[in-house]
Amino acid sequence: MRIGVSLPVRELRDDLGAIRAFAQRAEELGFTHLRVPDQIARKDSGHLHESLTLLAWVAGCTSAIELVPSVVVLPARQTVLFAKQAAEIDLLSGGRLRLGIGVGAHRREFGSLGQDFTTRGRRCSEQMQLLKRLWTEAEVSFEGEFDRVSKNGIDPLPIQRPIPMWIGGAPTPSEPVLERIGRHADGWFALCAPEEFAGLKARIDGFAREAGRDPASIGAESGVGIHGRTDEEWLAIVEARRATGATHLCMRTLGGELDARGHLDALEHVRSRLSEAGAG
Repeated sequence: MRIGVSLPVRELRDDLGAIRAFAQRAEELGFTHLRVPDQIARKDSGHLHESLTLLAWVAGCTSAIELVPSVVVLPARQTVLFAKQAAEIDLLSGGRLRLGIGVGAHRREFGSLGQDFTTRGRRCSEQMQLLKRLWTEAEVSFEGEFDRVSKNGIDPLPIQRPIPMWIGGAPTPSEPVLERIGRHADGWFALCAPEEFAGLKARIDGFAREAGRDPASIGAESGVGIHGRTDEEWLAIVEARRATGATHLCMRTLGGELDARGHLDALEHVRSRLSEAGAG
Protein backbone atom coordinates (compact mmCIF):
# COMPACT_ATOMS: atom_id res chain seq x y z
CA MET A 1 0.00 0.00 0.00
CA ARG A 2 1.33 3.41 -1.02
CA ILE A 3 1.11 5.93 1.82
CA GLY A 4 0.94 9.64 1.11
CA VAL A 5 -0.09 12.74 3.02
CA SER A 6 -2.44 15.68 2.61
CA LEU A 7 -0.81 19.10 2.30
CA PRO A 8 -2.49 21.16 5.07
CA VAL A 9 -3.00 24.29 2.99
CA ARG A 10 -6.09 25.42 4.92
CA GLU A 11 -3.95 25.87 8.03
CA LEU A 12 -0.67 26.92 6.41
CA ARG A 13 -2.62 29.44 4.29
CA ASP A 14 -0.23 31.87 2.53
CA ASP A 15 2.96 30.77 4.29
CA LEU A 16 4.70 29.58 1.13
CA GLY A 17 7.87 28.71 3.01
CA ALA A 18 5.87 26.38 5.27
CA ILE A 19 4.08 24.81 2.30
CA ARG A 20 7.40 24.19 0.55
CA ALA A 21 8.99 22.80 3.72
CA PHE A 22 6.09 20.41 4.31
CA ALA A 23 6.17 19.11 0.73
CA GLN A 24 9.93 18.63 0.78
CA ARG A 25 9.91 16.95 4.19
CA ALA A 26 7.13 14.59 3.14
CA GLU A 27 9.26 13.59 0.16
CA GLU A 28 12.37 13.13 2.33
CA LEU A 29 10.43 10.93 4.74
CA GLY A 30 9.34 8.62 1.94
CA PHE A 31 5.67 9.49 1.64
CA THR A 32 4.65 8.46 -1.86
CA HIS A 33 2.21 11.22 -2.73
CA LEU A 34 1.01 14.66 -1.75
CA ARG A 35 -2.70 15.48 -1.92
CA VAL A 36 -4.01 19.03 -2.29
CA PRO A 37 -7.70 20.03 -1.98
CA ASP A 38 -9.35 22.13 -4.67
CA GLN A 39 -11.93 24.88 -4.97
CA ILE A 40 -12.47 27.82 -7.30
CA ALA A 41 -15.53 29.79 -6.21
CA ARG A 42 -16.90 28.29 -3.02
CA LYS A 43 -16.44 30.68 -0.12
CA ASP A 44 -17.74 28.22 2.49
CA SER A 45 -14.73 25.93 1.93
CA GLY A 46 -12.35 28.42 3.48
CA HIS A 47 -8.88 29.54 2.45
CA LEU A 48 -7.66 27.35 -0.42
CA HIS A 49 -5.17 27.90 -3.21
CA GLU A 50 -6.06 26.85 -6.74
CA SER A 51 -4.73 23.31 -6.79
CA LEU A 52 -3.20 23.07 -10.26
CA THR A 53 -1.32 26.36 -9.91
CA LEU A 54 -0.06 25.40 -6.47
CA LEU A 55 1.09 21.97 -7.66
CA ALA A 56 2.93 23.50 -10.60
CA TRP A 57 4.90 25.48 -8.01
CA VAL A 58 5.38 22.45 -5.73
CA ALA A 59 6.66 20.49 -8.74
CA GLY A 60 9.61 22.88 -8.92
CA CYS A 61 10.71 22.33 -5.32
CA THR A 62 10.28 18.53 -5.18
CA SER A 63 11.66 15.74 -7.34
CA ALA A 64 9.97 12.42 -6.58
CA ILE A 65 6.70 12.72 -4.68
CA GLU A 66 3.49 12.21 -6.68
CA LEU A 67 1.25 15.28 -6.96
CA VAL A 68 -2.48 14.72 -6.47
CA PRO A 69 -5.18 17.43 -6.61
CA SER A 70 -8.22 15.90 -4.96
CA VAL A 71 -10.64 16.53 -6.19
CA VAL A 72 -10.95 18.92 -9.11
CA VAL A 73 -14.58 19.57 -10.06
CA LEU A 74 -14.01 18.63 -13.67
CA PRO A 75 -17.34 19.58 -15.33
CA ALA A 76 -17.02 23.11 -13.92
CA ARG A 77 -13.86 23.56 -16.01
CA GLN A 78 -13.25 23.97 -19.74
CA THR A 79 -12.00 20.64 -21.03
CA VAL A 80 -9.25 21.55 -23.50
CA LEU A 81 -7.81 24.22 -21.20
CA PHE A 82 -7.77 21.72 -18.33
CA ALA A 83 -6.03 19.19 -20.58
CA LYS A 84 -3.33 21.75 -21.35
CA GLN A 85 -2.84 22.76 -17.71
CA ALA A 86 -2.60 19.17 -16.50
CA ALA A 87 -0.21 18.22 -19.30
CA GLU A 88 2.02 21.15 -18.36
CA ILE A 89 2.20 20.11 -14.69
CA ASP A 90 2.92 16.53 -15.69
CA LEU A 91 5.76 17.73 -17.91
CA LEU A 92 7.18 20.15 -15.33
CA SER A 93 7.10 17.47 -12.63
CA GLY A 94 8.65 14.72 -14.71
CA GLY A 95 5.44 12.67 -14.93
CA ARG A 96 4.32 12.91 -11.29
CA LEU A 97 0.71 14.06 -11.67
CA ARG A 98 -2.27 11.92 -10.63
CA LEU A 99 -5.56 13.75 -11.06
CA GLY A 100 -8.39 13.45 -8.58
CA ILE A 101 -11.66 14.52 -10.21
CA GLY A 102 -15.31 14.72 -9.26
CA VAL A 103 -18.60 16.23 -10.37
CA GLY A 104 -19.12 18.59 -7.44
CA ALA A 105 -22.17 19.27 -5.32
CA HIS A 106 -22.42 23.08 -5.22
CA ARG A 107 -24.77 24.66 -7.74
CA ARG A 108 -23.53 28.20 -7.02
CA GLU A 109 -19.96 27.26 -7.95
CA PHE A 110 -21.11 26.03 -11.35
CA GLY A 111 -23.15 29.19 -11.87
CA SER A 112 -20.14 31.36 -11.08
CA LEU A 113 -18.15 29.49 -13.72
CA GLY A 114 -20.88 29.57 -16.37
CA GLN A 115 -21.44 25.80 -16.39
CA ASP A 116 -24.61 23.71 -16.15
CA PHE A 117 -24.96 21.98 -12.78
CA THR A 118 -27.67 19.58 -13.94
CA THR A 119 -25.61 17.89 -16.67
CA ARG A 120 -22.38 17.57 -14.69
CA GLY A 121 -22.38 13.75 -14.49
CA ARG A 122 -22.80 13.19 -18.22
CA ARG A 123 -20.31 15.93 -18.98
CA CYS A 124 -17.69 14.44 -16.65
CA SER A 125 -17.89 11.04 -18.36
CA GLU A 126 -17.52 12.67 -21.76
CA GLN A 127 -14.66 14.87 -20.58
CA MET A 128 -12.71 11.86 -19.33
CA GLN A 129 -12.92 10.26 -22.75
CA LEU A 130 -11.81 13.45 -24.50
CA LEU A 131 -8.99 14.12 -22.03
CA LYS A 132 -7.48 10.69 -22.64
CA ARG A 133 -7.34 11.44 -26.34
CA LEU A 134 -5.97 14.95 -25.87
CA TRP A 135 -3.15 13.52 -23.73
CA THR A 136 -2.22 10.75 -26.17
CA GLU A 137 -2.91 12.06 -29.70
CA ALA A 138 -1.25 14.97 -31.50
CA GLU A 139 -4.43 15.70 -33.47
CA VAL A 140 -7.92 15.01 -32.18
CA SER A 141 -11.35 15.15 -33.80
CA PHE A 142 -14.16 14.73 -31.29
CA GLU A 143 -17.89 15.39 -31.53
CA GLY A 144 -19.59 15.09 -28.18
CA GLU A 145 -22.66 16.41 -26.42
CA PHE A 146 -20.66 19.11 -24.65
CA ASP A 147 -17.27 19.43 -26.38
CA ARG A 148 -16.22 19.55 -30.01
CA VAL A 149 -12.65 19.43 -31.27
CA SER A 150 -11.87 19.46 -34.99
CA LYS A 151 -8.41 18.30 -36.04
CA ASN A 152 -6.71 20.03 -33.12
CA GLY A 153 -4.74 19.16 -30.02
CA ILE A 154 -2.25 20.28 -27.39
CA ASP A 155 1.52 20.51 -27.66
CA PRO A 156 3.51 19.42 -25.77
CA LEU A 157 1.81 16.21 -24.73
CA PRO A 158 2.30 15.07 -21.12
CA ILE A 159 4.90 12.51 -20.09
CA GLN A 160 2.16 10.14 -18.89
CA ARG A 161 -0.05 9.24 -21.80
CA PRO A 162 -2.69 9.45 -20.51
CA ILE A 163 -2.42 11.14 -17.12
CA PRO A 164 -4.18 8.92 -14.55
CA MET A 165 -7.59 10.09 -13.37
CA TRP A 166 -9.07 8.99 -10.04
CA ILE A 167 -12.66 9.76 -9.08
CA GLY A 168 -13.79 11.13 -5.72
CA GLY A 169 -17.26 11.76 -4.39
CA ALA A 170 -19.58 11.14 -1.49
CA PRO A 171 -18.78 8.51 1.16
CA THR A 172 -21.37 6.26 -0.52
CA PRO A 173 -21.06 6.96 -4.27
CA SER A 174 -24.20 6.84 -6.39
CA GLU A 175 -24.64 4.17 -9.04
CA PRO A 176 -23.69 6.56 -11.90
CA VAL A 177 -20.46 7.44 -10.08
CA LEU A 178 -19.62 3.77 -9.52
CA GLU A 179 -20.24 3.15 -13.22
CA ARG A 180 -18.03 6.10 -14.18
CA ILE A 181 -15.22 4.70 -12.03
CA GLY A 182 -15.54 1.23 -13.49
CA ARG A 183 -15.73 2.37 -17.11
CA HIS A 184 -13.34 5.32 -17.21
CA ALA A 185 -11.18 5.86 -14.10
CA ASP A 186 -7.78 4.60 -13.00
CA GLY A 187 -8.88 4.59 -9.36
CA TRP A 188 -11.26 6.01 -6.77
CA PHE A 189 -11.07 7.78 -3.43
CA ALA A 190 -12.85 5.44 -1.02
CA LEU A 191 -14.40 7.69 1.62
CA CYS A 192 -16.70 4.91 2.82
CA ALA A 193 -16.43 2.98 6.07
CA PRO A 194 -14.17 -0.10 5.81
CA GLU A 195 -17.16 -2.46 6.07
CA GLU A 196 -18.79 -0.80 3.03
CA PHE A 197 -15.70 -1.05 0.84
CA ALA A 198 -16.18 -4.59 -0.51
CA GLY A 199 -19.74 -3.98 -1.70
CA LEU A 200 -18.85 -0.77 -3.51
CA LYS A 201 -15.76 -2.33 -5.07
CA ALA A 202 -17.85 -5.26 -6.34
CA ARG A 203 -20.14 -2.83 -8.18
CA ILE A 204 -17.13 -1.00 -9.67
CA ASP A 205 -15.56 -4.29 -10.73
CA GLY A 206 -18.78 -5.30 -12.48
CA PHE A 207 -18.91 -2.10 -14.50
CA ALA A 208 -15.22 -2.50 -15.36
CA ARG A 209 -15.80 -6.00 -16.74
CA GLU A 210 -18.77 -4.76 -18.78
CA ALA A 211 -16.44 -2.17 -20.33
CA GLY A 212 -13.80 -4.82 -21.11
CA ARG A 213 -11.44 -3.58 -18.42
CA ASP A 214 -9.45 -5.47 -15.81
CA PRO A 215 -10.82 -4.54 -12.35
CA ALA A 216 -7.36 -5.10 -10.89
CA SER A 217 -6.15 -2.05 -12.83
CA ILE A 218 -8.41 0.25 -10.78
CA GLY A 219 -6.80 1.50 -7.56
CA ALA A 220 -8.47 2.68 -4.37
CA GLU A 221 -7.30 5.31 -1.88
CA SER A 222 -8.58 5.84 1.66
CA GLY A 223 -7.68 8.51 4.19
CA VAL A 224 -6.78 8.57 7.87
CA GLY A 225 -6.77 11.68 10.05
CA ILE A 226 -4.66 11.76 13.20
CA HIS A 227 -6.20 14.82 14.89
CA GLY A 228 -8.19 13.91 17.99
CA ARG A 229 -7.01 10.29 17.96
CA THR A 230 -4.37 8.42 19.90
CA ASP A 231 -1.60 6.70 17.97
CA GLU A 232 -3.21 3.36 18.69
CA GLU A 233 -6.55 4.57 17.31
CA TRP A 234 -5.28 5.91 14.02
CA LEU A 235 -2.91 2.98 13.52
CA ALA A 236 -5.88 0.66 13.94
CA ILE A 237 -7.69 2.58 11.20
CA VAL A 238 -4.62 2.26 8.96
CA GLU A 239 -4.74 -1.52 9.40
CA ALA A 240 -8.48 -1.63 8.78
CA ARG A 241 -8.00 0.28 5.54
CA ARG A 242 -5.16 -2.01 4.53
CA ALA A 243 -7.37 -5.05 5.18
CA THR A 244 -9.95 -3.78 2.66
CA GLY A 245 -7.39 -4.09 -0.11
CA ALA A 246 -6.95 -0.35 -0.68
CA THR A 247 -3.88 0.35 -2.82
CA HIS A 248 -3.23 3.85 -1.45
CA LEU A 249 -3.64 5.66 1.85
CA CYS A 250 -3.52 9.38 2.65
CA MET A 251 -2.54 10.54 6.14
CA ARG A 252 -3.86 13.90 7.38
CA THR A 253 -2.22 16.14 9.97
CA LEU A 254 -4.73 18.95 9.56
CA GLY A 255 -7.65 19.68 11.87
CA GLY A 256 -5.84 20.75 15.00
CA GLU A 257 -4.97 24.29 13.91
CA LEU A 258 -1.27 23.46 14.10
CA ASP A 259 1.35 25.99 13.09
CA ALA A 260 4.03 25.24 10.50
CA ARG A 261 6.37 23.59 13.01
CA GLY A 262 3.50 21.61 14.49
CA HIS A 263 2.59 20.15 11.11
CA LEU A 264 6.20 19.13 10.47
CA ASP A 265 6.41 17.51 13.90
CA ALA A 266 3.14 15.65 13.26
CA LEU A 267 4.39 14.53 9.85
CA GLU A 268 7.60 13.13 11.32
CA HIS A 269 5.71 11.46 14.17
CA VAL A 270 3.33 9.75 11.74
CA ARG A 271 6.23 8.48 9.66
CA SER A 272 7.99 7.16 12.76
CA ARG A 273 4.93 5.36 14.13
CA LEU A 274 4.05 3.84 10.75
CA SER A 275 7.58 2.47 10.44
CA GLU A 276 7.53 1.08 13.99
CA ALA A 277 4.21 -0.65 13.26
CA GLY A 278 5.54 -2.07 9.99
CA ALA A 279 2.81 -0.24 8.11
CA GLY A 280 4.99 1.54 5.59
